[in-house]
Amino acid sequence: MTPAPAPPSAKRARHRRHAAIAVAAALATTAGAFTASPALAVNATHTTVVSTKPAAWTPHALDGTVYRILQIGNRVYVGGSFTKVRNANSTAQLAMPRLVAFDATTGRIDTTFKPAVNGTVKALAAAADGRSIYLGGAFTTVNGVAAPRVARIDAATGARVAGFAPAALNNQVNDMRLVGTRLLVGGAFQTVGGVTRRALAALDATTGAADPSVNLRLEGPRVTATGVTAPVKIEALDVSADGTRLVFVGNFSSVAGQARHQLAVANLSTTGATLSGWSTTRYQPQCARTMPTYMRGVDISADGAWFVVVSTGAAFPGTLCDTASRFEFGTETAGKQPTWANYTGGDTLLSVAITGAAVYVGGHQRWLDNPQGRDSAGPGAVSRPGIGAIHPTTGKALAWNPTKDRGVGTGELYATDRGLWVGSDTVTVAGEYHARLAFLPLS
Repeated sequence: MTPAPAPPSAKRARHRRHAAIAVAAALATTAGAFTASPALAVNATHTTVVSTKPAAWTPHALDGTVYRILQIGNRVYVGGSFTKVRNANSTAQLAMPRLVAFDATTGRIDTTFKPAVNGTVKALAAAADGRSIYLGGAFTTVNGVAAPRVARIDAATGARVAGFAPAALNNQVNDMRLVGTRLLVGGAFQTVGGVTRRALAALDATTGAADPSVNLRLEGPRVTATGVTAPVKIEALDVSADGTRLVFVGNFSSVAGQARHQLAVANLSTTGATLSGWSTTRYQPQCARTMPTYMRGVDISADGAWFVVVSTGAAFPGTLCDTASRFEFGTETAGKQPTWANYTGGDTLLSVAITGAAVYVGGHQRWLDNPQGRDSAGPGAVSRPGIGAIHPTTGKALAWNPTKDRGVGTGELYATDRGLWVGSDTVTVAGEYHARLAFLPLS
């Protein structure tokens, strides 16, 4: 079996996610200024699958990895560990480390937007004012000023937003969502402002101060069969478009004093967050002996009725290791089982995006529809290198198959009303050069 490599320390991917939910703002450029309009679901709804041929105009990230993509109006923001980029059809390399903005129609890089971020950017969210964005990651300074893993910057200039001074997080942020007046952050941190808040916390969206109303007390960590441990952390989280449900995945075994193995659901309200009675034991078994958590990404459907989780962990019969698995929210009860699970046969999935027409998944997988594969193509397996699409109802792979070089994997999938953005650590999509960033338009 080819081991599923764990993502590098600068990475989530896991997953995912990007735009703010209903209360967040979308930005549009009008006479050089930004104006706000409401954003709906995180991933746009499509009636058909996107093209298998990438757009020719997207810029290239020349090193590192793309971890997050966010489109606001006609601008696209890309965060990651890269340090150099270049425009399509150009040989000129531009030093634009870790965060870059470009035109969503032409792909032209905005060289005036150049915030100085001293570490990897792993999360992006639009602010409600329509003029700024939030960053999360492994950085500790932005524009030379202390910004311990969270910052807020002007969406046009990259300048820090005055008055936002976030409580210090002692380790990296992997994912974030704006929900009303709260910025929810998940990651590997154990304290916020010196107070214990393991892996999940909320900040005041205006001031950055710690918000004590979100304190779900994640405990653990899970210990592997070989005795390997890691701090409690969240790999990825998502919030329903109406802002009432939170799903998060990571290295924990208890939430709010209740058993929750690697996956938990919480209810959100204006007064804070409470643990839902929804639970599953399907992620309690051990996968690869060296992995405290094998969860990598999660996405909630636009209607808020169901979600899909993707995982790593190698092929182990009877488990959800190396799968994409759909779960229904339904009633808040225990013992939930997946509606379907699509197996890769031993390869990692890192990212997922639900669009209605498809459930797109990315990683370093070779196959889908491969429940009997053991690092091989079993009966019925279909080749889907690096990226694939699953039917939302049947759970079977769709015929859509652009192909992609595998690398560590496709860590970012982000759907807009125009198509699907793909971010990774590799340079070839559909046989064409698209370094670490590609866009597959709706036909």
